[in-house]
Amino acid sequence: MTAPLDETNGSTEREGRRWRIGTRGSLLARTQSGTIRDALIAAGHTAELVIVQTPGDRSAEPVKDIGVGVFTSALREELAAGTIDIAVHSYKDLPTAPDARFTIAAVPQREDPRDALVARAGMVLGELPAGSRVGTSAPRRSAQLAALGLGLDIVPLRGNLDTRLAAVRDGELDAVLVARAGLARIGRLDAVTEALEPVQMLPAPAQGALAVECRAGDAELIEVLAALDDPATRVSVEAERALLAELEAGCSAPVGALAEVVESLDDDGRIFDELSLRGCAAAVDGSEVLRASVVGSPRDAAELGRALARELVELGARELLTAEPESSSADDFTHPSPMENSR
Repeated sequence: MTAPLDETNGSTEREGRRWRIGTRGSLLARTQSGTIRDALIAAGHTAELVIVQTPGDRSAEPVKDIGVGVFTSALREELAAGTIDIAVHSYKDLPTAPDARFTIAAVPQREDPRDALVARAGMVLGELPAGSRVGTSAPRRSAQLAALGLGLDIVPLRGNLDTRLAAVRDGELDAVLVARAGLARIGRLDAVTEALEPVQMLPAPAQGALAVECRAGDAELIEVLAALDDPATRVSVEAERALLAELEAGCSAPVGALAEVVESLDDDGRIFDELSLRGCAAAVDGSEVLRASVVGSPRDAAELGRALARELVELGARELLTAEPESSSADDFTHPSPMENSR
């Protein structure tokens, strides 16, 4: 179901097509899509947001049960039907298998991909007393947090970002873990009490990045959107998602990855770019976390991701990811939430 928003804005529009950008209705989704609309308008194009309601927006089930695919598939179906021209996704939510109907025409520069802690009384992670209730929607966060051995009570959490922040403010929870990028996009970085470094918690593959998708045969739009692409973000995300695909793990699996384009010096003192990739796979209950890293050429981003995944598999990652947790008591907690989800 789609509904246009009157948010075209700007008087520098060219004559030509009006690009319809599909978005979920949550504040975060509209803000993310709005950055693409604004960039197109700034370049002289005509663009508007079109709200697409997804089955996930109408469900109160935990994300790990309904799957993040319900959020992306509805946008893709509208794209395939021609009711929208562009779909803007949180890249980490997209399936790793390509869909021949569409192309990722742009991957804009990503936000800071780290996870963020929002805790009562301004506390950082190491200051939370044992037994503190920490909410998170992601098995990846739960597993890595449990692996730190801080004695925290980790509870599943559903709802938009305002709902999650309110759970801390109102004393329901002592802290929540969310993506820092989401808070940055809606202007709520003031709530962050600590941004967790990757050595503590590796983010989800492609966290903080957007995927700007259109129909594969729309050559005109592909050319337009190419101007929004950030090559360093694209190769980083390509490596991270190749690792996830090689592990045959879904986007909600307890797998973390982070790639960065870094400058290095050769033997003659000349500067060149390298792609540094770190990855981890964890048991759902946090009883074990496997970590590995690799460095190589950005041109080989996908192969670097696959190679690192194979190294993790040799260390036992596949068995770890498919093992049943010893206890699932955290699943007994259900957090009240509105009918939208901002991950």
